[in-house]
Amino acid sequence: MKLPTDHPNPLVRGLFSFWAPTKQSMRGWALASVVVNAGITVTGAGVRVTGSGLGCPTWPKCTPDSFLPVAHPEVSPLNMAVEFGNRLLTFLVLAVGIACVVSALRMTPRRPSLARLAWLQPVGIVTQALWGGLVVNTMLNPFTVGMHFLISSGLIAACWMLYARAGEGDGPVRRVVHRDIRRLGHVLLAAVFVLLVVGVVVSGTGPHSGDVMASRFDLDIEAVARLHADIAYVVVGLSFALLFALHVSDAPRPARRAALALVVVELSQGVIGYTQYFLAVPAALVLLHVLGSTVVWIFALRAVTSLRTRTPENVPAPHSPAEAAAAV
Repeated sequence: MKLPTDHPNPLVRGLFSFWAPTKQSMRGWALASVVVNAGITVTGAGVRVTGSGLGCPTWPKCTPDSFLPVAHPEVSPLNMAVEFGNRLLTFLVLAVGIACVVSALRMTPRRPSLARLAWLQPVGIVTQALWGGLVVNTMLNPFTVGMHFLISSGLIAACWMLYARAGEGDGPVRRVVHRDIRRLGHVLLAAVFVLLVVGVVVSGTGPHSGDVMASRFDLDIEAVARLHADIAYVVVGLSFALLFALHVSDAPRPARRAALALVVVELSQGVIGYTQYFLAVPAALVLLHVLGSTVVWIFALRAVTSLRTRTPENVPAPHSPAEAAAAV
């Protein structure tokens, strides 16, 4: 009997590659998990900017009497469809997460480090779904909505680490740049996360609450927007510093390219941010800005993971004079 992993159609083989995983297919599923988690983060913002946050006014049911959308006198059919569609995407994200777990468990030889990272996905996705119920039950309280976004950011980080670790060994971490440059990368990543947190506060203070009944943070929108912009300047400055340090130290090309890509997406995000501010935050640009913030987070993770590697446990790391000097 021919197994799906032996199917002549490459699409079928790819869909069932989790059952007979290779290093390449494991990385492929991990990257797919990054994409789908980023996607549902952006569609969640789409729910908010279209005013569909309470399109399904109850949870886990869409309406008090049905799990599926049905006509409701107080809810627009469009808003209900948008919110229910976003809920359905959770099953796609969960399916990809389970595929990552199966791939990690069936890898030969077994790599417990990958299995642990993979298990974070279904656990995190279920946690995220339960938190989504809290968002609905609190009538889109800005704190619960903001945490919903930050939990997604944490899931994206776990997915990216799975992708990075799947391409490495399980030996000790080995720097590919000077230790101070790697520390700069960690500071940059922390600054990007702070930028995301403050961005959540700006979103929770401004318009596009998701529903007219939703509450807002009682803050000065001008003040929090300026704070967000100031932190963005710090992030861009740190990114330029990382790029400069990598070039003058003749760091490996992948690290330099990752830092350059990060700077480019940050500058693009800055253009979007200022444009939406001066145009009184139109919904389409808010959605684009959320997409940009998610891309910045992913590229920041990529830049930081490019600064180190791991060798297989049974293969000693090389110790050439040049690498010894670079590790100082």
